[in-house]
Amino acid sequence: MFIRSSVVSDHPAISNLLAQLGYPGSESFLPANLERMLGQANSQVLVCEVDGQVAGFIAFDFLTQLVVKGDFVRISCFAVDASARSKGVGKLMEDHLTTLAKERNCDRIEVHCHSRRVDAHRFYERQGYQDSPKYFFKSLIA
Repeated sequence: MFIRSSVVSDHPAISNLLAQLGYPGSESFLPANLERMLGQANSQVLVCEVDGQVAGFIAFDFLTQLVVKGDFVRISCFAVDASARSKGVGKLMEDHLTTLAKERNCDRIEVHCHSRRVDAHRFYERQGYQDSPKYFFKSLIA
């Protein structure tokens, strides 16, 4: 089990993981989105391989804060294959992200996780995350 930076050719495995999260149909646009994200200095996508197969991925951004010294990290997407869950893949990836965040002097990691993802909530709580219940968004899709 090891973590590496994603490459565009990982898109079929990532698309499969997105479908498992309830986001099917990413095959047509995922390669371009992945390539764009990989080209941004403060964005990263990491994958975890188990026996030569992508078993999970995490996408995140380092964001500069105006009011305090240091950055923070926002996880934009995190998924572990159903067959690899509860086997340490998610913990390994989140621990790796925590190390990266500390190296950049970040003061926190944020993740928005829908209320229906109860298993994910338990995972994040085991990793030391705290619930922050207020979250607002404005849809820009007509």
